Amino acid sequence: MGAPAAGRGFPAAHLEPLGDRALLLRFGDRVDAAIEEAVQAFATRVLASPPDGLLEVVPAFTTVALHLRPGTDVIALEASLRALLEEGWQEGAAGRRLIEIPVCYGGEHGPDLAEVAAACGLDEAAVVARHGASPHRVSMLGFAPGFPYMAGLDPRLAMPRRATPRVRITPGTVAIARDQSAIYTLETPGGWNLIGRTPVALFTPQAASPTLLQPGDRVRFVPIAAADFGHAQARVLPA
Repeated sequence: MGAPAAGRGFPAAHLEPLGDRALLLRFGDRVDAAIEEAVQAFATRVLASPPDGLLEVVPAFTTVALHLRPGTDVIALEASLRALLEEGWQEGAAGRRLIEIPVCYGGEHGPDLAEVAAACGLDEAAVVARHGASPHRVSMLGFAPGFPYMAGLDPRLAMPRRATPRVRITPGTVAIARDQSAIYTLETPGGWNLIGRTPVALFTPQAASPTLLQPGDRVRFVPIAAADFGHAQARVLPA
């Protein structure tokens, strides 16, 4: 185990153990749109035809974690994974949807908007416009259930994390840090800059598909008025 695995269409990948019940397929060591697309395409490919013994597939920025059932024949599973790598993938296999997320920016919903605007040398309306126009894509889910890390933020809005994290952040809060946006799905601590909030629930544990967003989805943030907050909904469109 540990020898490189290369395939047509996929970048060179390295397969390694992750504890005693998982394997890690590593496609690179940097956050990169092309690597993310390969990660998401391979995860989709595996889930479409799961090898024997596979329990769960977890894509991240540069890796795919493959969790195994106890007693799985790891050698046979590795062979199946390498065969899938050799088969390659079709361009555009990842990122099939565009999700419009309504957001009420500023005020009580986005307490850091004014500070972000001042730090970026913009007014608040320009921050909202640039955030809404940014070509966001979901790189991965992590930190909390359904919590999306989204690349594509307008470089003019790049901000460091806050020096002092907040202890509690309201679910639905839209935030930015560095070159990414995120949406808090549960009440958790957090150090990102809070610029707005959506009424849309991104994590519904009782639903057949508990998470609204998936890696590879494109996201468009749509500003709404405070008066519309209670009944605004997300729209799912073809990407």
